Parts: sequence; structure tokens; C-alpha cells
Amino acid sequence: MRLLVSPSSIEEARSALAADIIDVKKPSEGSLGANFPWVIRAIKEMAEKPVSAAIGDFDYKPGCASLAAYGAACAGADFIKVGLMFDGRDRAFDLARAVVRAVKDDFPEKTVVIAAYSDYERLGTISPFAAAEAAAEAGADIAMIDTGMKDGKSTFEFMDADTLASYTEENRSLGLATALAGSLKFEDLSALKIIDPEIIGVRGMVCGGDRSCVIRPELVEKALAMIR
Repeated sequence: MRLLVSPSSIEEARSALAADIIDVKKPSEGSLGANFPWVIRAIKEMAEKPVSAAIGDFDYKPGCASLAAYGAACAGADFIKVGLMFDGRDRAFDLARAVVRAVKDDFPEKTVVIAAYSDYERLGTISPFAAAEAAAEAGADIAMIDTGMKDGKSTFEFMDADTLASYTEENRSLGLATALAGSLKFEDLSALKIIDPEIIGVRGMVCGGDRSCVIRPELVEKALAMIR
């Protein structure tokens, strides 16, 4: 299980360098808000490890999503991550396939992450299970769960440990890795170790509980120690 930490700036990324994956996002623009390509490039040049880039919580706009994905790949991101902020399995496949093609045609070594939301019922968006099926069919590499509405509620408040374990197992049967995120807390780590996704994604946890604060290096080290 690898730890992905999401800084919002070049300066903050220096506090996250102990993480296994540095995830570039802009929290002020949403759960998977996209940061600037020059920020992705600068963090990639600074970090001696994989860099992930969120490209946004997308409505059904395959063209916009594919262009954003291509831009993130060109900027140096190793993982390109898009959120499906809409419903409909066929539409999820269309957007996921467009993102996969945009990235993989020129950068076959890069990893495409298709994210859905644990709080999908209150958002009116696609369920993570249906999104994962669409992601696998589209040729993506990782299916992810995050929270779409950032109000302090954890993914565990919307999907229990057994459901998340089933999701992880089903993804493996589809040939997908799993990433779990969504206002995770230190007390969730013991359950996550049992669920055993390939990646867990955090920000608020390593900011002292408030994702609007800055990342604290000692909390990144604490999270790493707890999952090892």
C-alpha cells in the first residue's frame, strides 16, 4: 500500500517529499481540482518519485477532459487522475476512453486513474462500482474513490469497510488497481491496511485535520510509519 499526498503548491510539495506519490491538485477548485501545468512540471523536477496530477471533477465533457489529461501528461505527471462528476455508465466509458486515448497514444507508460465518489448518492453521480467497470473497459489502470463534497465527512461515512474491501477485490478481478481517498483520518489506517488498496490518498490527515491548512512533514512521516 503506497501513500499519496496532495500538496497544493510547489512550496508545500517540499513538505510531502517523503510520500510514495506526490499528487498535484488545487483544492480550492474541487475535490480533484486541477493545478497549473507549470506547477506539475516544477514538482516533477523537484521530486525523485512518481507525480500524480488531478485534472478536475468533470461533467460529461470527454473533449475537455481528454485535452486536460494530455496537458497533464505533457507537463510530466506519471499518474493522470480524472473525477466523474456525472451519472451514466455509457457516458463514464466515453469520457474514460477519451482520457485513456489522450494519454496512452503518446505516453503508454503513464497511468490513468478514473475516480468516482463515495458520496455519489448525495451528489447524483455514478457509483464507484459502475465507474470501475467503465474504467476497466476503457483501458484505465486504477479505479479510485474520493469524496466529492469536501465537508469533513470521510469515505467511511458513506461506504463501510466491507464495501470498500469488495470494491478493491472486484477491481483486481477487472485488472485494475485501487486508490482510496476522501477525508481519511489516522484512525482509518488500521481498516485500510486490512482492505489493502494499492494506494491511499490523503491531504487533510497530514494537514492536522483541515485540508485548507498546510501539509506538515511530521504527519506525512507518521502516516508512512503507520501503514508500513
